[in-house]
Amino acid sequence: MKSKILLVDDDALSMETLSSILDGQNYEISSADNGATALRMADQLQPDLILLDVMMPGMDGFEVCRRIRSTPKLAEVPIIILTALDDRSSRLLGIESGADDFLSKPVDRQELRLRVGTITRLNRYRTLLTQRDDLRLMAERVVNAQEEERIRLSRELHDDLGQVLIAHTLSLRNLQSELPMRPELLIEKLDVLIADTSQTIKKMHALAQDLRPTLLDTLGLRSALETYSREFSLRTGLPVVFEAAATLPEMSAVYSITLYRILQEALTNVIKHSSASQVWVELTIEDVCIILTIQDNGVGFATDGDKSRNGLGILGLKERLMIVDGDLEIRSSATNGTILTARLPLENIHPLREET
Repeated sequence: MKSKILLVDDDALSMETLSSILDGQNYEISSADNGATALRMADQLQPDLILLDVMMPGMDGFEVCRRIRSTPKLAEVPIIILTALDDRSSRLLGIESGADDFLSKPVDRQELRLRVGTITRLNRYRTLLTQRDDLRLMAERVVNAQEEERIRLSRELHDDLGQVLIAHTLSLRNLQSELPMRPELLIEKLDVLIADTSQTIKKMHALAQDLRPTLLDTLGLRSALETYSREFSLRTGLPVVFEAAATLPEMSAVYSITLYRILQEALTNVIKHSSASQVWVELTIEDVCIILTIQDNGVGFATDGDKSRNGLGILGLKERLMIVDGDLEIRSSATNGTILTARLPLENIHPLREET
């Protein structure tokens, strides 16, 4: 497999020289003549190495290097800066920008070949990408296995336990109606039994819904989140306002269940800890991310030190998001409540569609 190298230089002669130096070395060479094009091509190609000129109009090489380092999926790509600048401050600026190596023009042909060969042979960037993808796939398999087990439990609770309890309730009603005499005490006890059994059925249904929200499979993510918000509000008495984008992308089961579980955990934390009188839930699409925001007007907390609210629940949310390359942002204050924002990247997601 050929190593992919991206050459970035606004000078056509320099670009031709670099290409000739690397020609015949089993590399796949691509080129860009400005910083903006370089960033776009790096995102598309995910090269194994970038050879980057500094003195370019508009966006110089140092800025290009900084932007590449700030892009998660490109942050580890090796970068060699090539420039006519050879003073110490320029070298330090190149290192500060995130460059792996720094060569002055005109470059020594043999030295450049050796350095490029060493980097592509080690191939640490590609190895890191492969390892990250393997870990993500493994984590997704774990999540899928957990959800499949929840589906099984949900079905058993609904089909087996639920039917038994319904039959039990019918039998009690029949017994009550068939009594030749209706002593007041006996009727009262039967009423209690019927009420308890009905309550058990309701709890069983709620448990089945929590184990695997069937609305995710039947009506989609937006309807599932909206229904959960409404039922949570009815159950707790805490007003929850839900809003969502008119169009949402078709997402994998891992994405959908991740967002659903985040909403569950966040609302549970609000009712337990915040003393809020209002909650707002918003599902939006911004840039290349799908964003779920949960905001309350209750008592905030210190995001770096309060173990009661910034503990296992928050850690679990962060771990769920890591599986899908997402991130979690929490802003909280004692007077303005808490804003929890979960962002998931939209790469590899199907085009937007209208949800029904």
